[in-house]
Order: sequence, then C-alpha cells, then structure tokens
Amino acid sequence: MSTFLNLRRPPYRTYSITQLCREFGATPRALRFYEEQGLLSPGRRDTSRVYSYKDRARLQLILRGRRVGLSIAEIRDILDTYDEEGTAAQDAEALRIHHRRVEQLEQQRRHVDEAITELKRAADHLKCKFPALEKGLDS
Repeated sequence: MSTFLNLRRPPYRTYSITQLCREFGATPRALRFYEEQGLLSPGRRDTSRVYSYKDRARLQLILRGRRVGLSIAEIRDILDTYDEEGTAAQDAEALRIHHRRVEQLEQQRRHVDEAITELKRAADHLKCKFPALEKGLDS
C-alpha cells in the first residue's frame, strides 16, 4: 500500500479514559459528566469506555469552550450543529456564541472596573476620615 493511500485513511485510533485525562488534564469524573450530558459518546469494551478520534476532538472543543466560560448548553449547540448541518454551520454557530460571550465578558469587565473605582473611592474617603487606620494596615 502506498504512503498516499495511508494519508487518506481516517484515523481509527482509540483512547482510554486514562489517556484522554492525561493528555488534556481532565478528570475521569469530568469525562463521565460530559458523557451524561450527551457531549461524548464513547464505545464500550467490556466495562471500559473506549473513545474514538471524534470523541477526542469533541473533548478538545468542550474543554476549550469551558475554559472561556461557555455553558454546557452552548457547547452542545455547537457540537450538535456540526452533527446536523456540517462544518460551515458549526463555524457560524460558534462565531455567534463567541461574539455573545465576548459581549458578556466585556460587560463583566465594565462592572469589575466600576466596583474597583467605587472601592478605591471608599478607601480614600476612609483614609481621610481615619488616617490612623492606614498605619495599622501597613504592618
């Protein structure tokens, strides 16, 4: 068989829960949770879970989504869109969800900045009102 034909064959490698946990720094409990939520669908070999290359790719997307604060429902929408409509539709759905998450984070940042400003203002007021208190905080 030529090398060219080997490049076109889909990768049928499988992974154990231990291998995926080690590779991605996830816990077995997390992978089982994602399975319960319908995000992963490992096969079974006796009592062991066997993950496909597709499960591995989905896990990578799940973990990236969780890292940036996407909900399980949002991640499911992205993954389901791929299953139902293909890559282009999945990319469009992911873009829509990502834009919405950026807006949420920017609003959250504005709220944090406002809280910091308010706390600094209150601290400055208290410093002026009780200068002896600040000396006790320095030690």
